[in-house]
Amino acid sequence: MEQKGIKPEKLRSLIGRAMEQLALSYAPYSHFHVAAALLCEDGAVFTGCNIENASYSATNCAERTAFFKAVSEGRRSFSCIVIAGGRDGKTVEYCPPCGVCRQVMREFCDPSKFQVVLARSLEDYKVFLLEELLPESFGPDTL
Repeated sequence: MEQKGIKPEKLRSLIGRAMEQLALSYAPYSHFHVAAALLCEDGAVFTGCNIENASYSATNCAERTAFFKAVSEGRRSFSCIVIAGGRDGKTVEYCPPCGVCRQVMREFCDPSKFQVVLARSLEDYKVFLLEELLPESFGPDTL
C-alpha cells in the first residue's frame, strides 16, 4: 500500500538509507543520533546525519545536512525526506524535525506535496505532509 504517494519499496529503501546513516552521526554531547535520507524529484538521494559541536549553536541537524548537500550539488526539487533518530542511535521513538529544519524544508519544498517520514524501523513509520508539521508557514512566496 502506498503512503501518500510513496511506493512501499522506495520508502523501505529510503528508510534503510537513513538507518545506515545513523552510524555516521557525531553526537558526543547529547548522544542523540539523527539521520536523514532526502529524495529529490529526479530520484537522487542525499543522506545526512547530525554533527554536534562543543559550541552548540554550531551544531547541524541531519535534515539540514542532507538538504545542504543536495542544494550544493544543484538540486532544488524534492519530494520526500525520511528521518530516524534516538538516544545512542536507538530508534525507539519517532524523531520529528526541529523548527529550523522545518523552515529549511519550506524554503525548497511545496508544503502541500513534500512528505516527511518519521521512521523507527522499516515497518514502523509515520508519513506527514510538510504543511501538517508547519502550518501557516512563511516561505519564498510570502515575500
